[in-house]
Amino acid sequence: MRAEIVNFIEENYPHDKDNILLADGYEEAFVGVSETFGSIPKACYDTDKCLKILIKRDGMNPEEAAEYFSYNTLGSYVGAYTPVFVKSFKRKNVRSN
Repeated sequence: MRAEIVNFIEENYPHDKDNILLADGYEEAFVGVSETFGSIPKACYDTDKCLKILIKRDGMNPEEAAEYFSYNTLGSYVGAYTPVFVKSFKRKNVRSN
């Protein structure tokens, strides 16, 4: 899976391929690369999927996973290319008449 992500970055971001940082162990939560005007491209991950990885892979309960993720992942700044993490918006089922 990591090789596929690296290939994606090399193909789509050749000028930044050596700078975009990946979050080790969260390959299954990789969403893509975030871009916005005036900012450098950064690897992007789904927060909920990261938490599920910690629960399944490391045997953490949801509270432990959230605490670990908050401190050790979100709390880690490794420079301008530090990955970003997205908390997905969950729509509630709304019935229409």
